[in-house]
Amino acid sequence: MAGKTVTRADLSEAVYQRVGLSRTESAALVETVLSEICGCLSSGETVKLSSFGSFVVRDKGKRVGRNPKTGVEVAIEPRRVMVFKPSNVLKARINGDAAPDEDDS
Repeated sequence: MAGKTVTRADLSEAVYQRVGLSRTESAALVETVLSEICGCLSSGETVKLSSFGSFVVRDKGKRVGRNPKTGVEVAIEPRRVMVFKPSNVLKARINGDAAPDEDDS
């Protein structure tokens, strides 16, 4: 399951090839979009990209964990985590199925 990793440079090149902006403008556009997504997520907002999915920030409470090697209990502090929920359209596309008409997520 080792596939190619898509980088910012790959995204910039795709914008350059398909949209026709210069390489510099394409890189700036990709950076702006990613920066906006990061800013929204860091402030706790949900980012929903239609036909792609949603990035959601969730709060996890304090809990007790256990070191699997030693068995010693350790307090795990509260934290925020980001989860990605793919849309039904993306799920169908990944599985090679016909895409649903509407994005339900």
